[in-house]
Amino acid sequence: MEKNITLSTDLYQINMMYAYYKKGMADTRAVFDVFYRKNPCGSGYAVFAGLEQALAYITSIEFTDRDIDYLRTVHPYDEGFLDKLRSFKFTGSIYAMDEGEIIFPGEPLMRVEAPIFEAQMIETALLTMINHQTLIATKAARIVEAAKGDSVLEFGLRRAQGTEAGYYGARAAFIGGVAATSNVLAGRDFDIPVQGTHAHSFVQVFDNELDAFQAYAEAFPDNTVLLVDTYDSLSVGIPHAIKMANELKKWGKRLLGIRLDSGDLAYLSKKARAMLDEAGLEDVAIVASSDLDEHLIKDLKNQGACISIWGVGTNLITSSDCPALGGVYKLAAVQQNGEWEPRLKISENPSKITNPGFKKVVRFFDDKSGQPLADLIALEGEHIPEDEITLFDPLFPHKRKTIRDYRMKSLLSEVVANGRKTADSPSLKVLQQRMQERLKVFPQEIRRLTNPHGYHVDLSQKLWDLKQELINKDRE
Repeated sequence: MEKNITLSTDLYQINMMYAYYKKGMADTRAVFDVFYRKNPCGSGYAVFAGLEQALAYITSIEFTDRDIDYLRTVHPYDEGFLDKLRSFKFTGSIYAMDEGEIIFPGEPLMRVEAPIFEAQMIETALLTMINHQTLIATKAARIVEAAKGDSVLEFGLRRAQGTEAGYYGARAAFIGGVAATSNVLAGRDFDIPVQGTHAHSFVQVFDNELDAFQAYAEAFPDNTVLLVDTYDSLSVGIPHAIKMANELKKWGKRLLGIRLDSGDLAYLSKKARAMLDEAGLEDVAIVASSDLDEHLIKDLKNQGACISIWGVGTNLITSSDCPALGGVYKLAAVQQNGEWEPRLKISENPSKITNPGFKKVVRFFDDKSGQPLADLIALEGEHIPEDEITLFDPLFPHKRKTIRDYRMKSLLSEVVANGRKTADSPSLKVLQQRMQERLKVFPQEIRRLTNPHGYHVDLSQKLWDLKQELINKDRE
């Protein structure tokens, strides 16, 4: 029986819904945008993830009797309001980018149009799901980039902030490009390959390391990977692994790999490779774990480490250097007397002033190379020239750039219409392939792990003019 998470929301959402109800505004239609302001982890981009779970939540909200009874203890809400919650159903429309898309700050990733009573209800859970999975998918993509074609395995469940974070984090990490996960439940539910070896404790249980290796190989003769650093990797662990490899050969099997989980991984992997090669075990892989992240993997590869498989745990599943994305859900328009009125939020920080109205996002690609040139946030229905356009930085409008010979792609499409999903979600393997195909066309300067080049995300002239008009109007 699945857990009902309808009440996975902030109290102030319920309170605002109540105030709208009391004011007779529950059916007032509104538009909200989901976006984020800063790329995580010092990255030049992010990977959009979590859409499937967000839509599943939005289209299945159901206030149970238990939920209603609890809310009565929180505040003396009118029974009419509680009855309205009891019959709640999302009836609006949602436009979103593809899950697995490469995204940038300020761009509407999702656009929600619905009665404000409904639109307010979904904010918290939607942001929770999008923020978390987008963060982990981005971290995974960076780690995979650092590995330069080597396999990356997600080993983070025991260090995740709870089993649910580990579960959905494994999903997001797979979208970001990892080859497998250690998380058995995520493997089953999301069809992710699962991999794992054994712990140091397994070796310690036996009287000696070789007996432990023997027992493990007997249990897994077709998938033997041995952890060699329980006692001493070079003088004990690897020699024992070589003996076990020779024993496996007698069984008509082979040792797939050894795993290093401590010490100087560059030094140990080079020594291990030499020892394995000398023993005629050139095909035995070396797996490394031990608090890896993209920066350490990059350094180890630069040092010539002989590692071909990277098991990444804590720093991936928690995105330890940047543990939150900070995506937001902001009002963009309200319908008054049958007419849509754009809205914006003013801030002392110019980068936090929101963009008003119904918006679309267009990506420009070089017609010959297929490389993305820039993204444009424009008003929905606005005509975008097909032959030449001058773009400008929305914070520094004097910085201008004219592009030609491009093709365009609209990044938002309808995923929920009148409260119903418009299509089934793609498989996770399709999402991973989509992410990889879309990331690889971006220039290396944007994918760079440290101090990446900034990608252009600009506002159309019409949107910029509307924004300035509303800013000046609010100051009158």
